[in-house]
Amino acid sequence: MKYFNFIFILFFSQQVYTQPEVAIELFATGLDKPVTIKNAGDERLFVIEQDGLIQIINPDGTKNAIPYLDINSRVININNIGEERGLLGLAFHPDYATNGFFYVNYSNNSGDTVVSRFSVSDSNQNVANANSELILLTIDQPFPNHNGGDMAFGADGYLYISSGDGGSSGDPGDRAQSLNTLLGKLLRIDVDNVSNGNNYAIPSDNPFLSNSSALDEIWAYGLRNAWKFSFDRATNDLWIADVGQGRFEEINSVVSTAAGLNFGWRCYEGNATFNTSGCPNVNTLTFPVSEYGHSGTSRCSITGGYRYRGTQYPGFSGLYFFADYCSNEIGTLEQNGANWNLTFSGSFSGNNWSAFGEDVNGELYIAGISSGTIYRIVDANLGTDDFLDQEIAIYPNPANETFTIQTGMSLSGALSVAIYDLNGKLLQQRLYSPAKTITVAIQNFSVGLYLVELTDELGNRFHKKVVKI
Repeated sequence: MKYFNFIFILFFSQQVYTQPEVAIELFATGLDKPVTIKNAGDERLFVIEQDGLIQIINPDGTKNAIPYLDINSRVININNIGEERGLLGLAFHPDYATNGFFYVNYSNNSGDTVVSRFSVSDSNQNVANANSELILLTIDQPFPNHNGGDMAFGADGYLYISSGDGGSSGDPGDRAQSLNTLLGKLLRIDVDNVSNGNNYAIPSDNPFLSNSSALDEIWAYGLRNAWKFSFDRATNDLWIADVGQGRFEEINSVVSTAAGLNFGWRCYEGNATFNTSGCPNVNTLTFPVSEYGHSGTSRCSITGGYRYRGTQYPGFSGLYFFADYCSNEIGTLEQNGANWNLTFSGSFSGNNWSAFGEDVNGELYIAGISSGTIYRIVDANLGTDDFLDQEIAIYPNPANETFTIQTGMSLSGALSVAIYDLNGKLLQQRLYSPAKTITVAIQNFSVGLYLVELTDELGNRFHKKVVKI
């Protein structure tokens, strides 16, 4: 029987239970520096490890013994967490089930960006052919930071690629505003055709085809380090979370057909001026739909996610999820007319959120690069206090030295009782013989809020928040 680490994040100290309440539930462990989570149109999740491996995580949270892809020898050596290079991006061809093609974005041993196509093995759908590499793009990187690296296919069938501004600080080469470099851009290429001696073609409606002073691959520009971007599976809108310099993190959202947009870096950081020397008219720039600052917080770097379009948690419908790498907070944007309300839901130390993932059903996951852990994003008010509400009671609550669990007849067999703190650390877990009344001792616990998880032999689960006084 598998026990789940179910962690609550409280929006407020007095939250109305009928409102959605963001929580995370342990899904998979034992990963090494996970930085990307993608699906290939089936129930598996594919997790990139920054050193150059792609792992398959099965629907039950288990990791395959053999990596899906191992190109560690081609990827620059990653010495520590916080390094921005490595194997960074993954996108499966829309016809992957037929052609077996997928695309990766990595830093080679010279520190430059490589975008390549690989193929799945003919004999094993859980292993790729590491010898099938076809290089599409190589981009020189002047500095080791700001590599971008995310990739995704749009509804138009074209591959979109994010590239950072080349690094250092303040974009010293003004690369994000220059149309003569692929750095600081969102690129768009046609991987199903070839032209001009390249292993790809340029879509006929790319915005700068008629501009002899611009590179044809550019779809949008003025980005500092778009570490993660995504397409809304319901509307196809494009969401870009652009990492800020030192004051503001920004979230951009535009319709997917909006071509040639300038998102403003290095002229602006979020909505604030940064360096407007030689910049275009402000009316030609596209500003973020939301931003947040660093002042007075431990926040430092946004990790973009997805707009929730799953079905398991109706209260999340339409929320855009993001996180901060340094503060370990998870945040949401909720549409309010023409505006977006930004909320931070809580913080989990020791994770350093590096990526969100969306499974084939639209349910969301989040990866901690430091913890090597993948969690599900869940609504704490579903399947918790109201599940089996008539069958289980916990009292007294708040409790001092002990509390009692009163169980009904719905639970089957022995009962596992696990207690977690709000950082997800398992403090105590015991198996109790079948009984209607169970007494649990907590006299050695510190004062605070805890999560009690009950699991019977059939896997039925019940969660309750208990306060120790």
